[in-house]
Amino acid sequence: RGGAFKPRTSPYAFQGLKGDGLKLLVEAKQLTGLPIVSEIMNAVHIPMFEESVDLVQVGARNMQNFELLKEVGKMSKLLMSAEYIMASGNENVILCERGIRTFETRTRNTLDLSAVPVLKKLTHLPIVVDPSHAMGYAHLVKPMAMAATVAGADGLMIEVHNNPAKALCDGPQSLTPDQFDDVA
Repeated sequence: RGGAFKPRTSPYAFQGLKGDGLKLLVEAKQLTGLPIVSEIMNAVHIPMFEESVDLVQVGARNMQNFELLKEVGKMSKLLMSAEYIMASGNENVILCERGIRTFETRTRNTLDLSAVPVLKKLTHLPIVVDPSHAMGYAHLVKPMAMAATVAGADGLMIEVHNNPAKALCDGPQSLTPDQFDDVA
């Protein structure tokens, strides 16, 4: 998953490399063969995404941006959202559990793994779990990834960075490639 577009509450926080970031992700894909997942923020970016992104992510901030969801629903990509997209003719939807806000202070969010079997009972849609985002700390990613697998997740989304200490954002939750190999 690459954060070419990074929605942030603060206008002063890193907002991603945007189009240049997508170019870097394409280069990484050519070197590794890994598919590209990136979050879309605006319908004007759809042509860029159709050209280079394998899986389009619609984040929590845009879950009620119905006009964006309708346009994204017309794309031929897999997505993270649900009914608006499917109502626009795209049945390729993936749900993603990234954690919920609680009073816990030792993690960014609480990873609600009970959501996985509940959603499996309620829907036919695949469910991916993102332990990196939910936990916020690299040392918690592997145990939560393993727990998500046991809970029945269809896939995992894990942040990896060659040098997490120098990452422009999300460094503390990013695994090194060696740590990622240990999770797999």
